[in-house]
Amino acid sequence: MSLSRRAFLSEFSLTQPQKLCDGVHTTERPGKISRAATRPLGEMKRRLQKKYLILILGYSGLLLLVPYIFDYGGKPTLVKNGQQQPKCPDLESTMALWNNGERSNSTADTAYEYAANRSGRARTNIYLHATWRTGSSFLGELFNQHPDVFYLYEPMWHIWQALYPGDAGSLQGAVRDMMNALYRCDFSVFKLYAGSQNISTAFIFGWKTNKVICSEPLCSANKRDAIGMVKEDQCGKCPKRDMRDLERECKKYPVMVIKGVRVLDVSVLVPLMRDPSINLKVLQLFRDPRAVHNSRLKSKQALVKESIQVLRSKKQADKFKRLLVPNNRVNRAENYVSSAMELICDNWLSDLVLETNAPPWIKRNYIRVRYEDLVLHPMQELQRLFKFSNLSTFSALDEFVLNMTHGQGYSSDKPFLISARDAKEAIYAWRERLNVQQIQQVEAYCSEVMKQLGYPKNSVDKT
Repeated sequence: MSLSRRAFLSEFSLTQPQKLCDGVHTTERPGKISRAATRPLGEMKRRLQKKYLILILGYSGLLLLVPYIFDYGGKPTLVKNGQQQPKCPDLESTMALWNNGERSNSTADTAYEYAANRSGRARTNIYLHATWRTGSSFLGELFNQHPDVFYLYEPMWHIWQALYPGDAGSLQGAVRDMMNALYRCDFSVFKLYAGSQNISTAFIFGWKTNKVICSEPLCSANKRDAIGMVKEDQCGKCPKRDMRDLERECKKYPVMVIKGVRVLDVSVLVPLMRDPSINLKVLQLFRDPRAVHNSRLKSKQALVKESIQVLRSKKQADKFKRLLVPNNRVNRAENYVSSAMELICDNWLSDLVLETNAPPWIKRNYIRVRYEDLVLHPMQELQRLFKFSNLSTFSALDEFVLNMTHGQGYSSDKPFLISARDAKEAIYAWRERLNVQQIQQVEAYCSEVMKQLGYPKNSVDKT
């Protein structure tokens, strides 16, 4: 081989591609500085940044587009008087809850017999389903007073506090799991949300007003069969009892009632209603949306965190709508609380559609009550609700509910304090406290809910 040919092959072998750590190939000879290395690093960084930016923008656009296609693709939008109207919940997705494992009447009856045979008397489990500022604390207190009821006030509060700022939608599974445990008198579930705290009866939210925790045999501050509000200062002196003591007490009661505002809609509860070992009954409380909005604005500082969590559950494809606030002075608390009101009406409408189209075994285990009917006709409504809950009424409890609805004034300075109120003033206070613009905004978005629940629109002069 000639000298020139050997030199060429030697040169070729030295310039074979060599893979670098970043995946780039070079054909430069060892010992020599490559052209890529001489390229300014700033220019390479800028090119990479442009590529990453394009990828991020493309991915973000895809995330926004896909939910829109699924939610609105191929579905006509209701148009009335030239304006788009809020759409009724999709019946197909709602009724899909019944498609898997829908029980016939005979199957449901068998489940009831199973529940009854375990303890001689069927254990009744009630969930008081409501939202913030609907009067649910007052209704829950009526059950708390009954000597046959084991009552828990807002136990799912612990989940929302521990997992804040998780959106309300993503927390629904955890809420249902906690309820599943509590209805079985298994309170170890609280440990998941206790952090480093010691678990005792004093850990439970609202324990200082709980008739079971503050009465014999767990505490001598009260007698369980005595009707009357628990005094927090006296109950606060009760000894902290182990959760196993509370579990033993829980199993003694024929009726268990959990009051909550953190279940977004009834569909979350369907698996518990279907479970024959729980046989959950749902008592849903409604209230005039204008009165709810007025009460929420009055308590806005206390509702900011929960309102943010509710708003975070909005679908990305939904148009972000805001209820107007007085004089257009928008502060953050009012803005969050007002906007969350729209989702409340959405969820109420979903519940009404679900209940209307539900199979018989759901309708037998569901009842609804309006706050206005409860406070204007307390004895009649209480008798109806207690019959649904397998409870009896008695004169002392009738007297208690009459006193609670014939108090002085609309509300106390503390919005979450349960006290005697003037029922009529509580019902119609929104007429004096909301301006015409606010009333019209609530009526516009909640019109279908108001129609189905029998709340007439305001007829005051718009001027």
